[in-house]
Amino acid sequence: MRTFKIASFNVNSIRSRLDIVVPWLERNHPDCLCMQETKVRDDSFPVDDFKACGYHVVFRGRGQYNGVALASRVEPKNVIYGLAVDGPEDDDRLIAAGITGVTVVNTYVPQGHDKDSPQFAYKLKWYDRFRDFLNRTYSPSQPLIWCGDLNVAPESIDVHDPKRLLGHVCFNPQVWDAFAAVRSWGLEDIFRKYHPGEAGQYTFFDYRVPDAVSRAKGWRVDHILATKSLAAKSLSCKIDMAPRLAPKPSDHTVIMAEFQI
Repeated sequence: MRTFKIASFNVNSIRSRLDIVVPWLERNHPDCLCMQETKVRDDSFPVDDFKACGYHVVFRGRGQYNGVALASRVEPKNVIYGLAVDGPEDDDRLIAAGITGVTVVNTYVPQGHDKDSPQFAYKLKWYDRFRDFLNRTYSPSQPLIWCGDLNVAPESIDVHDPKRLLGHVCFNPQVWDAFAAVRSWGLEDIFRKYHPGEAGQYTFFDYRVPDAVSRAKGWRVDHILATKSLAAKSLSCKIDMAPRLAPKPSDHTVIMAEFQI
């Protein structure tokens, strides 16, 4: 038996965050790092920086917006990009691959903009399409991890001010239902397995909020979920605040989990 360590990080521009990402990889040595909002075209992705610290990397992006990437210590297998059925391909929002016998699905779920906007309807539809993608492509009986910036805070303890924020596109009953429908496919929230009922644990701190980190004005919108067979073999899950406290940080930080496989 060996361990499998995975992390997820919305980098908010990989080229702007290389000075954070590369040292973090060298300190923590995860088997897999999933990244979102890479904001770079494929021909400009900093592949050599990942190779230099011992990682293979696959990615898909168009520049300025969105973008996903997956860095792994072994070469990924069976790589899939995007949702190809019933709507836009969204290949810069989903990347999936096999890593040492574990299927990793890394997503950047649409934020939704405003609850009365077409973007919010698209977000809800995206969750439905993703559930269909899981049904078509994988089985809940296999070892699978879904992670990324999922743009949902599923419980009141996942936001700093639940009364004021209720109805926001990331803290909204419609989004909770859409997220729960995906989870019902057979996925368990690994962070909540180890931190049940624990408030004040956040992965996102808005740049626009003064002293958001020190005042704990955050949201837990980045997640690691696993199929039940793999969740039973999990060893830990935690949020690492160091990347958010670094100079020129992303507005998100790293969430990481470890499994015995």
